[in-house]
Amino acid sequence: MLQCENEYGYYGDDKEYLEYLRDSYIKKGIDVPLFTSDGTGTENLLDGSIEGCLPTLNFGSRVEENFRAFNTLFPDKPKMCMEMWNGWFDAWGDEKHHTTSPENYAQVVDDMLKIGSLNMYMFIGGTNFGFTSGANHYEKFAPDVTSYDYDAMLTECGDITPKYLAVRKVIQKYTDEPLPEIPANREKKAYGKFKLNEKAGFFANLDNLSSPIQSDVPRCMEEYGTGYGYIAYRTVLNRDYSDAVLSFESLGDRAQIYINDTLAGIVYINDSLEIKVSAKKGDVLTVLCENMGRANFGTKMMRKKGIAGRCLLNGKIHFNWTVYPLPMDNLGKLKFSKSDFSEKSAFYRGYIEIDKPFDTFLKLENFKKGFVTVNGFNIGRYWEIGPQKTLYVPRSLLKKGQNEFIFFESDGLKGVPIAELTDKPELE
Repeated sequence: MLQCENEYGYYGDDKEYLEYLRDSYIKKGIDVPLFTSDGTGTENLLDGSIEGCLPTLNFGSRVEENFRAFNTLFPDKPKMCMEMWNGWFDAWGDEKHHTTSPENYAQVVDDMLKIGSLNMYMFIGGTNFGFTSGANHYEKFAPDVTSYDYDAMLTECGDITPKYLAVRKVIQKYTDEPLPEIPANREKKAYGKFKLNEKAGFFANLDNLSSPIQSDVPRCMEEYGTGYGYIAYRTVLNRDYSDAVLSFESLGDRAQIYINDTLAGIVYINDSLEIKVSAKKGDVLTVLCENMGRANFGTKMMRKKGIAGRCLLNGKIHFNWTVYPLPMDNLGKLKFSKSDFSEKSAFYRGYIEIDKPFDTFLKLENFKKGFVTVNGFNIGRYWEIGPQKTLYVPRSLLKKGQNEFIFFESDGLKGVPIAELTDKPELE
């Protein structure tokens, strides 16, 4: 099967668009069944389906109830749940890791197999490596954590779960063939603690990380040809300011405000978009913005990142900025040293010797917020607010001998720069 569209019925009703997709695949020689997948409501199905594509549904419970509209609209069509949700994703700041009952999900699978077919979402958890994590954005912005474990049938690192075993028993009821043997879990290794002895100041390395762009006023990240990571806006103040209000019309998604490289405060999209600052003529004001994940569902998918609207200083437009796009994909240009410095936002580098690579998990107890690279590969973001407390490090990223870890800590360490590799994930 090949999917032409996914949940388009939530967004629009352009049948010419859907026909174009269907016909394009056929013209290119695709000869397998085509399908669309939508929510379970009547309007979703009417707007998202097209003749020549099998309509399917996305849901995670209440099989009979969720097929009511489908049965009315398509009484003669085969029934399939294309996304049978078995868990959910976590957002930074959630009280705990989302989990669901293995027994309940196994019952939903059983109910669905009695009347049709299903595809499990997710069958195996995954990882939003780098800056690829998405977000929900309804009343509030809810950026996904790095782990997409999802409480799926198999964990983020591929381990067997009670949910997997419960569903396996259900599947056995529907086939006379013996199921394959359950594979063993991959071996994990707790390599222990290691120090991050080398440091690189963020501001001291701005020109090593990015080429500056002159801009009359701050604009969104996309205007400067970048879409992910961070972006820094810098300007020299023309006069003294005392408790001046720095305000943002729109922000994507979190901004750290510095006066002469000293952190003055943090602004976050879910909170007030203004902050008071005091500075002298000639001081440098910096706004470091982080794109924490693009909305991947709903009406705010096209929201811009960085400073996306007017940035006002005491109600006025301040002109003449220098902008540094920071995709953070060139950390090899950083200048590290072992000297102490006062910058809160900084890079830390350390090494650990490994005899044989195994899957492992990076603990982040002494760190507040940022991301980590392992041998040059960005394994994702961390944030002390949880619920994710470790980052998954697959064995494929490690090598026998010396392994390099670089942390970008944006908010300042909670303790000494020591990290730990453990054999168990922590999703609170």
